[in-house]
Amino acid sequence: MSAVYINSAACISVQDTLNENSFQDLQPANTGQVLKAIEPVYKEFIPPAMIRRMSKTVKMSSVASSYALKEAGIENPDAIIVGTGMGCSQDSEKFLKNVLDNNEEFLTPTYFIQSTHNTVAGQIALGLQCHAYNFTYVNSSSSLEFSMLDAKLQITDGEAEHVLVGSTDEQTERTMGLYELNKTIKKQEDLPADYLHSTTNGVVWGEGASFFILSKEKKDSSYARLKDIQISNRLDLEETQPFIESFLTKNNLTFNDVDAVILGFSGDAKSDVYYTKAMDRFTDSVLLYYKHLSGEYNTASGFSTFMACQILKKQEIPEVMRINKVKKEEVRNILLYNHLGGNDHSLILLEKA
Repeated sequence: MSAVYINSAACISVQDTLNENSFQDLQPANTGQVLKAIEPVYKEFIPPAMIRRMSKTVKMSSVASSYALKEAGIENPDAIIVGTGMGCSQDSEKFLKNVLDNNEEFLTPTYFIQSTHNTVAGQIALGLQCHAYNFTYVNSSSSLEFSMLDAKLQITDGEAEHVLVGSTDEQTERTMGLYELNKTIKKQEDLPADYLHSTTNGVVWGEGASFFILSKEKKDSSYARLKDIQISNRLDLEETQPFIESFLTKNNLTFNDVDAVILGFSGDAKSDVYYTKAMDRFTDSVLLYYKHLSGEYNTASGFSTFMACQILKKQEIPEVMRINKVKKEEVRNILLYNHLGGNDHSLILLEKA
């Protein structure tokens, strides 16, 4: 089975991650209930006439994907695969508002057409005039992982050589209001959020878009080798360590062989216990967390994958991400563990290219 390499990584997030020096300028953002992405100047990338018709997630994805393609030197990928939890929710909300405001009559189809989850992958393909395999995964917090798994299979089966893989999610005012009502988002009085030792439930919600080029060929500029991915929809707390152990065993590793672990601590006391349980076995690994930088959202693992790629390539670990004081002379492999509210547990194993 051929190896799969990540040859480019681009990310739009709450941090200024499109900036080449963003790695040194990461700032915790834990004081608001909702965190907004730092967006680029879209008119530098997208014709103004098109910008007006694009929702935020389509704009973010168009720019992030163009960065990823440019960095890898790919004009037209062999496949475009996108993962999203909420899709184009801005246009969904606009369409539903139109339905209510117009008593379900005289509706224009534009918002409905643009609200489907596969709009992002479709718009990227239209912009590139790419007629290759085009697919969208909507699997809550494991949407990116399913997308990467598909891309890995495409490459190892010889169906594709270069695959554009991305994850994207946006915020909308109405949805955030509903999340506040059902206590998905932290109460104002529980801020600033304590991500590692939280005693309150709820999260700080973020947004962003992350895109990668997965290829079968390794370059001098490659970020990482994508070794393996595993996903489990449900886990009991006591199953956490066996779930990780069986995954590592499958890849001929033990807990002590993992150089760094990136955990998705979100500040939600109820579901963060899974990360605390997992952390107990990694006594010799560098322990890291990231959602105090990105916020929680369905495809937040895109941000952690981007950060893992940077760590493996630069061989530097940002102090702002550290949980413990373990030092490593070289970071050869990184394990990423993520879930959303205790559901859709995913593991990604990356190795230094």
